Formats: sequence, structure tokens, C-alpha cells
Amino acid sequence: MTSLSEIPAWVYKILLVAATMIWGFSFVVMKEVVSVMPAPWLLGVRFLSAGIILFLILRKRVRKHFSKKALAAGAVLAVFDFSAFMAQTVGLIYTTPGINAFLTATYCVIVPFAWWVVARKHPSLCNVGAACIAVVGIWLVSVNTASETLAIGLGEALTLLSAVLFAVHIVFVSRFTETLDALTLTVFQFIFEGLFGCALGALSAPFPAEALATPAIAAQMAFLVLFATIVAFGIQNVSLAYVPPSQAALFLSLESVFGVLFSILLYGEVMTGRLFAGFALIFAGILVNEVVAPRLEAKRAIVSVGRDKWKEDGPHD
Repeated sequence: MTSLSEIPAWVYKILLVAATMIWGFSFVVMKEVVSVMPAPWLLGVRFLSAGIILFLILRKRVRKHFSKKALAAGAVLAVFDFSAFMAQTVGLIYTTPGINAFLTATYCVIVPFAWWVVARKHPSLCNVGAACIAVVGIWLVSVNTASETLAIGLGEALTLLSAVLFAVHIVFVSRFTETLDALTLTVFQFIFEGLFGCALGALSAPFPAEALATPAIAAQMAFLVLFATIVAFGIQNVSLAYVPPSQAALFLSLESVFGVLFSILLYGEVMTGRLFAGFALIFAGILVNEVVAPRLEAKRAIVSVGRDKWKEDGPHD
């Protein structure tokens, strides 16, 4: 049986794109459940259910890789991810959905610098440039009316905080999975995150039992738990063990593209020149990171080897 480490990196990149497709689709099918379930309970039910199901599927693997360090790391991941979701949700109350979506997506610029702080691996100019190109594209996709302007108020500040927290979560997943099993970490993260949500929900709002008993809401929650959480988050966490976080963040930025595409296909949203330009810039950012950056790094490595060899051999008369 092929181990996770034997799978080529390009497979994980394709899987990251698949995860963004799931999350993009979830935007258009989850509107009703978001409107009837308070955010803490929604996160609590979503992640606790996902954690229990994933533990039952992977119980032998979790027992094999269980350790206090893995448990603590899962709790840390849960703190950052849960806090990011809550900051994003509360921020949405005080700003527009477009600005909220755009500012959240700025995590793809923050990730290379957060990775620099944590792993002491500084981002290349290409990494940062690619992320900036993608962010401009995300702005065009997310903020599609002239009336929406970017001014930093409470909603914008909370949404920016969520972007920082999402970036830190991505970086810590990459860091922790260097020595810990990614799937075991994912199980612990889900369970802790679910417990945080249920605890906050119990303190702030009644349990939405009536809403969950509605067939439509139950079906949407099932999709959210099984696909948007177990499958998509599982893909993200495992892939971050094998794809550098700055590259992974750019692939994850495709979530906004698929969200709009599914809105066009399912709800008749009009494809505009602004959206097309935004899509093109996001894809351009990914291409710069995947094609241009590696070639520049390879040339730099060749030059460096040649320079070192010249120093060893010394100048020739």
C-alpha cells in the first residue's frame, strides 16, 4: 500500500484544487443553514460530528500515532481555526460580504511571511508577487460593485484578523505535520474545534434542534460535515505536509473562483468582464508561483554552484 509520503506533490496540488471546489460549492448550497443556525452551534455541530466520524474511520491510525504532543498540536490548530471562523463571522455583521470575502482571502499574502517567522524560511520575491497578483484577482471577483469601498472599520479589522488566524493555522499545520501524523492531527483539531463551538453556543444561544430536524437543513449539514469538513479539510491538512504553505495558499485562493462559478451555473449570476479578469489574475498568480518561481530558483542554484566551484578552483591565469 502506497504511503502518503510516496504520493507525488502534484497529486496533492490537484487535491487542494478539489478541496476548493467543494468549499466553493458549499457557498451556494449552505445559505439556508447559515441563516438558521448561530455561528458557534454551526461550527460546533459541524466539527464535532466530523471529528467523531473521522475518528471512527481512522481509530487504528489515531491509536497508533496518539501522543500528548499530537493532542496539544490538535488543540492549537483548533484554537486558531475556530477563532478565525468566529472573527470572520462577526466581521461580516459590520461589513459587506464582498469586502469580507476579499479581506479573508488576503491570507494567501500573509502565509509566506508567517512561514518565514515560524520556519525561518524567507519568501522569494516571486512568492510574494504571485500572492499579490492573486489578491488583486480576488478583489475583482469578490467586490463586484462600484459602491463597495475599502475602509478599515470594526468589520474590516475583524475580517483581517481572521485572515491572519487562517494564515497562522495553515503555517502551523505545515510545521506540525513535519513530525506528527496529519490525519491524527486532523481528528484532534476537529474534536477540539467542535467542543469550542458547542461550549460557546451553550453560553450564547439555545441549541437549534428544530432547525436540524428540518430535512433541508439536515441535508445541508450532512454535506458540510462529510464533504466541506472531513474531505476538504482532510485534504488541506494532509496536503500541507507535502506542499509548501506559500504554494498551498495560492491554490486555496481558488475557492473564490469556484464559489462564483457555481453561482453562475446554479443561480444564473452573470459572467462579467470584471469576473473574467479576476479569474485570469488568480490563475496568473498560481502560474507565476508554479512555473516562473521554480525556474528562477533553479537558475539561481546553478549560478550559486558555479560561483562556489570558481572559488574552490581559484582564478586561472
